[in-house]
Amino acid sequence: MLHSPTERPRPEPACRVQDLPRERLARFGATALRDEELLAIVLGTGVKGMSVIDVASAVLFRYPPEQLVTMELSSLEDLRGLGRAKAGMLVAAFELARRGLGQGLGLLPCINGPADALPLLTEIKDQRKEFFLCLYLNARNQLIHKEVVSIGSLSASIVHPREVFQMAVTKSAASILLAHNHPSGDVSPSRDDVDLTRRLQRAGEIMGVDILDHLIIAADQFLSLKEQGYM
Repeated sequence: MLHSPTERPRPEPACRVQDLPRERLARFGATALRDEELLAIVLGTGVKGMSVIDVASAVLFRYPPEQLVTMELSSLEDLRGLGRAKAGMLVAAFELARRGLGQGLGLLPCINGPADALPLLTEIKDQRKEFFLCLYLNARNQLIHKEVVSIGSLSASIVHPREVFQMAVTKSAASILLAHNHPSGDVSPSRDDVDLTRRLQRAGEIMGVDILDHLIIAADQFLSLKEQGYM
């Protein structure tokens, strides 16, 4: 189609207004929105070369929702598209939600044994590398923080007590439940697994933080070092 010199074709919008997250929130309610749409609304704007949906999707690719809500500012501010200001907004929003829906109503997950912990470990069970994850609990055995402390190779994960207990001090945790995956699918503990567990137990005694258990998980099975008598 030809246009006069003074008439320019209008660019097609990137998406229809009614498809934007805020519009969908107003029309259908929060429960109808995808995770990336909800996060995009909180973030507000994107950055050069990335729409706000792109930023939200990238963040959720790195940290799924159940892990994102436990992350510290230092872990988020270096993600592309966030920076300190937006990372701070997320951390503040998640903390407010925890206070309102968690501690205020007594709804923090309570970890009394492996069965309670396993639903919180699903993101590492199928990983091709070893992920060492810690569940930090308060004096009532309620989850107050979850963090991947170390990511190792296919055959080994290197964990230093400092990395485990630094967050325990920051969060005033009373105890920690340790967990890591075995990409091989064999949950039998190695000598290194047992030695590391006992090393962390000794450090915990000095720090005044109990190590409740150490779970080894794979795709469809798990092993508790405590139940097997290694602790």
